[in-house]
Amino acid sequence: MGSITSIGHLDREVSRCRACPRLVAWREKVAAEKKAEFRDQHYWGRPVPGFGPADAPMLIVGLAPAAHGGNRTGRMFTGDRAGDFLYAALHAVGLSNQPTATHIDDGLALRGVRITAPVHCAPPANKPTTAERDRCGQWLDIELGLLKPKLRSVVVLGGFGWQSLLPVLERGGWEIPRPRPKFGHGTEVDLAESSGRSAGSTPGEIRLFGCFHVSQRNTFTGLLTPTMVEDVLRAAGTHAGLL
Repeated sequence: MGSITSIGHLDREVSRCRACPRLVAWREKVAAEKKAEFRDQHYWGRPVPGFGPADAPMLIVGLAPAAHGGNRTGRMFTGDRAGDFLYAALHAVGLSNQPTATHIDDGLALRGVRITAPVHCAPPANKPTTAERDRCGQWLDIELGLLKPKLRSVVVLGGFGWQSLLPVLERGGWEIPRPRPKFGHGTEVDLAESSGRSAGSTPGEIRLFGCFHVSQRNTFTGLLTPTMVEDVLRAAGTHAGLL
């Protein structure tokens, strides 16, 4: 990967990754065959980089791009029902300029928030393997390192993202409590930077916020409501100094 020193550089490198043969084959197969309602559209069909400002004090961590959402549009949570739910909630609490995300040039802008995932390619059945998650974790290592100076809150959508993120945070220099905190909707965990921080460097204390994933399974059944998501986003935005 060489030396990646900016979010823009990271996003370009992520979008060129071909490290996982199964994911490469699946994302390209979906992009070639397409969904009937999108048959006239050009699919992105590549890894989907993070989205949002490079100096964001708040991060949202999902699971992976949707086959006909991010894998089609090239932007996280864009062009699918999960994204409709998430961006409506972000707009409702004042963290985005519009409530919809339909395509990469739709004018959507996030305020102080960046969105990423532990896996950047759409996986078959929305289920990446452990090996794929761990291989893709190198990108999350870099992303967290670049965001660290300003990062203050992290919203994790779902148990997969939670379990994927904890070792990345530990490698990044944050202290993870023992026993490790369990995922749950509404869970909040404060993480201090480890004692190995160099003298004079900026403290990296952050707060983790657990939130059920904005999947159709959760939102259609009522397990996750707009108010529930907005409450978590509002709390995280307030902790990050954005609200």
